[in-house]
Amino acid sequence: MNNNDVLRRIRYTFNFNDKQMIALFASAGMNVSREQISQWLKKDNDSDFVACVDVQLASFLNGFINEKRGKKEGAQAVAEKRLSNNVILTKLKIALNLKAEELITLLESVDFRLSKPELTAFSRKPEHKNYRMCKDQVLRNLLQAIDKKYHVARTTKYKADEQNNSSASDLKKSSGKRYISKKTEEYIEGARPNSSAIYVNPNSKKSTKDSASRKTLKLRPEDIYKQPNK
Repeated sequence: MNNNDVLRRIRYTFNFNDKQMIALFASAGMNVSREQISQWLKKDNDSDFVACVDVQLASFLNGFINEKRGKKEGAQAVAEKRLSNNVILTKLKIALNLKAEELITLLESVDFRLSKPELTAFSRKPEHKNYRMCKDQVLRNLLQAIDKKYHVARTTKYKADEQNNSSASDLKKSSGKRYISKKTEEYIEGARPNSSAIYVNPNSKKSTKDSASRKTLKLRPEDIYKQPNK
């Protein structure tokens, strides 16, 4: 895995837009442009792709920690000029406030087994005799597990639709006009006429067979237009 892979996966999982990405870098003391963000997120074979160097990814991860854990007062953590998978794993663990057991359980959710001594070895200093290098396979599975648990769905469109519908409803209410939903309007248009408007012959006799029904007077056209006798 390269730095761009990590950046892309975190952005995708937590649904950060360009403005939020820039703010995360700024939180760690690094100013970046929207163009830089776009270039880092391109696919590796894209002509506009630009590699994200260690100090840039380290700054982003420090900003990610500030976002998730809250920015501490005083001097901020200095971004590492040289970054390893071990440091990336540690920063993700801090940002998501994961204990060793929780991180191991998180990895198990994607069918990846890691013992506590192995995890502890990743946190050792390189000069320690029990230090172990974190391989790409571990980091890749961790990012996959994080996405599985923390993935933020894209709901911007639905929120915008709800806001527009709410605004339209408020506008109709404020205008003093009675609001009728589209579904109600369709029902009104298709409603049958009022039965009281149907003419009933008062001289007709009620049928004993069907007393509930009413007979209506049926006139032939020639009876309607017949001229009265003078």
